[in-house]
This record gives sequence, C-alpha cells and structure tokens, in this order.
Amino acid sequence: MKPFLFLGIRAQDGAADDEYAAVLRCAGLDERDLRRVRLERDVLGPVDLDDWSGIVVGGGPWNVSDPQESKPPEQLRGEARLRELALQVVEADFPFLGACYGIGTLGTLAGGVVDRQWSEPIGAVTISLTAEGVADPLLGGLPPEFDAFLGHKEAVSRLPRGAVLLASSATCPVQAFRIGERVYATQFHPELDVDSIVLRIEAYQDFGYFAPGEGDELIRLARAAVVTEPPRILERFVRLFAVE
Repeated sequence: MKPFLFLGIRAQDGAADDEYAAVLRCAGLDERDLRRVRLERDVLGPVDLDDWSGIVVGGGPWNVSDPQESKPPEQLRGEARLRELALQVVEADFPFLGACYGIGTLGTLAGGVVDRQWSEPIGAVTISLTAEGVADPLLGGLPPEFDAFLGHKEAVSRLPRGAVLLASSATCPVQAFRIGERVYATQFHPELDVDSIVLRIEAYQDFGYFAPGEGDELIRLARAAVVTEPPRILERFVRLFAVE
C-alpha cells in the first residue's frame, strides 16, 4: 500500500506524539503506512501526490485568523506551505482529511472565511449531519447525530465556493465540509478519546482556550462524555482511499 502522509503543527512533544499515535490507532495504520512531518519544525518539500494514498492534517494552537504580524516565523512558513499543498490537493481532487486546523487550511480557499465568530470551548459537542453528510461516502456510515471532542478559537463562517456542508452543531454552523469528491475537513477531532483530550487540556492550559482554573472542570466533563463514533472517520478514510 502507498503510505498516507500526516502533517502536524504541534510544538509540544507530548501532545504531538499523542496525536500521531491516536491517528495511527484510529486509522488502523502503523508508522510505515502513516509518515509524519511536523510543520512547526520541519520544512515540507515538494509533494508528489502519486507517492501517497492520501493526506491527513491534524490540529494545534495555530490560527489562520491571527494577525499576520503576531504569527511566529514557523507558523508563517507552515501556513504558506499548507496553502500551496491545499491548492494542489483541491486541483487534483486528491484524498485529504484536515481536522481542526486542517479546516482552517481549506476554509480560506475560494472565497471562504475563517474567523472568531463560532469558537467552541474544549469538550464534547453533538454533531449533526446534513442531508449531504448522511449521503456522503466518508461520513454517511455514522449516525445522523453523534458526539465528538473539540475545542477551537476560530471556525469557518463562510464556506469556500463549491464546498458541500456535511455537518453542523448548535454552536458552530460548519463542522465538516467537502470540496470536490475526496477533499474533506472537520472542525471536530476524529482522533480524540478521553485520555487524549485530558492530555491536551493539560498541555494547552496557558494557550487561551479556557480561563485559568477551569481545567479541572473541563477534565471532569470530558471523562463523563461518551464519544464513540468519530474514530470511524479515520478508519473509513483509509478504507476508501488506500492505494495498493
């Protein structure tokens, strides 16, 4: 099988390694079949799409809507490279799944807008599939409503031209969309389980996702949540698009 490419942006080693491990586990892949590049420290060279089965982009503390002058050099470099890759992927209709930060990567293409209107606190949220989501090859195997873990400062407030809305929540209108037939983005995290979200609450407690002192309560709520369906998205992505 041609490998999949995983692109991460987390500078915190514990959170970065846990995210990669979670994607491996949910997708049913090993490291040979899911190659990782950490864009916050590494330069991603030219990508020949013929070498890969698909591309997965993870989440992290970068925000495309941050003022340009506030972004550190590694973010400016990584965002520019991801935009180049996103345009390449969309033009080829190449299998792509961007989670959380990945939705920002796709969400600013073709007239789309990503801003701070629809931020959501860290925790479990009920996701509702649209009619197009129910019929979609990737998301359509899920229940029409399911809970997922998330936490984000920005979100898509206007879809890119031609994008198909696949899922929403009561507090964020765009939870998933598709461009073309094989390019996907989700605002929620399909890889997150309880242990991983607890690790991220601890790792990002000083990054402005929640007020000081709220971490223990967020962890309590996360441990009480029942989140079972989102990992099936990663498993399904591999089954749909793996190339021998």
